[in-house]
Amino acid sequence: MTFRTLTCAAALLSLAFAAPVLAKPKPAAPSTAVTPMTPDVFDSYDKVRPDADFVRRVIMVPMRDGTKLYTVIVFKKGTKDGPILLSRTPYDAKSTMARSASQTIKEVLPAMYDPFVDDGYIIVTQDIRGIHNSEGVYVMNRPLSGALNDTGIDESTDAYDAIDWLSKNIPESNGKVGIIGSSYLGFTSLLAEINPHPALKAAVPQSPMVDGWKGDDWFHNGAFRVNSLSYALGQSTGKADAGADIPDGVGDDYNRYLEAGSTGDYARKWGIDQVPFVRKLMENPAYTTFWSGQAVDKWMAAAPLKVPTMLVVGQWDQEDSYGAPAVYKVMEPKDTNNDMVSLVIGPWRHSGVNHYGYDLGALTFTGDTAHEFRVKYMKPFFDHYLKGAPDPKTPPVLTYATGANHWNESPKWPMGTLTPLYIGENFTASFTKPATDGHDNYVSDPSKPVPFIPRPISMADSSQWKPWLVHDQRFVSDRPDVLTYTSTALDKPVHIMGAPVVDLYAATSGTDSDWVVKIIDVYPNESPEGAAQGSKPGMAGFELPIGIEIFRGRYVHGFDTPQALTPGKIEQYKFELPNVDHVFLPGHKLMIQVQSSLFPLYDRNPQTYVDNIFNAKPADYKAATESIYRTPTAASAVWLPIVKE
Repeated sequence: MTFRTLTCAAALLSLAFAAPVLAKPKPAAPSTAVTPMTPDVFDSYDKVRPDADFVRRVIMVPMRDGTKLYTVIVFKKGTKDGPILLSRTPYDAKSTMARSASQTIKEVLPAMYDPFVDDGYIIVTQDIRGIHNSEGVYVMNRPLSGALNDTGIDESTDAYDAIDWLSKNIPESNGKVGIIGSSYLGFTSLLAEINPHPALKAAVPQSPMVDGWKGDDWFHNGAFRVNSLSYALGQSTGKADAGADIPDGVGDDYNRYLEAGSTGDYARKWGIDQVPFVRKLMENPAYTTFWSGQAVDKWMAAAPLKVPTMLVVGQWDQEDSYGAPAVYKVMEPKDTNNDMVSLVIGPWRHSGVNHYGYDLGALTFTGDTAHEFRVKYMKPFFDHYLKGAPDPKTPPVLTYATGANHWNESPKWPMGTLTPLYIGENFTASFTKPATDGHDNYVSDPSKPVPFIPRPISMADSSQWKPWLVHDQRFVSDRPDVLTYTSTALDKPVHIMGAPVVDLYAATSGTDSDWVVKIIDVYPNESPEGAAQGSKPGMAGFELPIGIEIFRGRYVHGFDTPQALTPGKIEQYKFELPNVDHVFLPGHKLMIQVQSSLFPLYDRNPQTYVDNIFNAKPADYKAATESIYRTPTAASAVWLPIVKE
């Protein structure tokens, strides 16, 4: 028998014992039943349900270099031919555009958008490159392409590319774009105006980060803002650990930073001295090209004026008081018809324009000033340029007169004429120049710095941080290391509109010193005033700061050329306080305070000159006698921009 015959026989035998062949059954329907071992991880859940009154889209928008940026688009159902309102943020577009899990657009989006969504606006927020859900590399306040940035990519090019895509790819839009945002988003709004896309028709930069050394987030006139370290860490950590906090526990920030030593010692203690942006701060304490080359007002000065711009800032902005007025100053001369650039100063904290504006600290205002501004001025501005609405005749300058509590529309800024309020003998303040020589001394001890608010201090506590610039100054008025000069009660209003200018003649027994100057509105002590005057009951004798600023003495002869002070030598220190519109009412008093620390908001000056204060040693911190002069030739004063009524 052959092999083939054997194989066939075996096959036949196997078939003989096989089960009968049945018809192929139809496949069973997939089971929907769950078991105890059914995996309990659900891939995703769409919070926007079919009955929502809005549409939400998430797009990865491509940039010219191939990087894709996470972009959230939200608009009310039924929107057609709607303008686009864009914000570009480092603060997580995903969470920003989902304020709550609601099916109502006004509960989902921030309150600032309420007037817009009912009127067909398409709200767009985009993560800037390298952070949160966007691709690419994040650089804090990425410099404009040029000497400090050779990549050819910056926030201007990214804004251009984003606007190009949005204006062409949202079927519900009319292709016109406005840009808006506060703080870092104010910075990105300004950058969008440099080489702007043709579809960008209007911009409202609010409290923009403009010059982080002169007067915005990181330094003020050379004095370092210590809470910048926690912000730098939170922004610099990778996506896996985004928003990391310094693990220094809870308690009084005053003690925490004092016990650490220098600010550099604090950074090294917590291992954040190698965080790239912390290194940038610590290695560049002076105003070299590292900082001046990144100053946005200089970029805006060099750029043609192409986009109608409304610059907004809060009068008591505790983070970015410098930027908006600085940009207005360089943009306004290009506005030949006085209709392209406007400045708004409201009675708000940082970014307060986008929240509720009824009050700030102990102050109350005539209704919700922020909402009033958004509805009466900001939305008509956008409507005109994005929807073709009639020209609202936006005032060149809009400011809220605190004290009197009303809005002022003005043709220019500043409006007031600088008039000196002199310090005088016996700790008086008056508009009369000193006729005799004199000076007042105090001892500044770095081991006992003056706190910027009453202790215990937590700069992470928003209830302390947001209103600190309006805190009653009586908590330091009697300290021996704070000089207080007070006028007699006013018999008529004093109205100021502009930036008060400090003109301080001072000497120190040390080789470096900080100078802190405040202008204060002292309320009558006889009786509390009502809300009609912008205060709450119980404000008798209240010392309301109208402006507070600091100057690091080593920069008296140039911000880029620090040098030791000569002990005992009188130097003239000139610097501006924040821009304000304020009315000192009859019966109130004017007050000037002078001190040499504002801790722990600003790092301690050791009062011994060292090359880099971040690296000061314990032995460098020494008490010094500070002298404030009031003579005919060295007449210390705060020059108030007074408006004649």
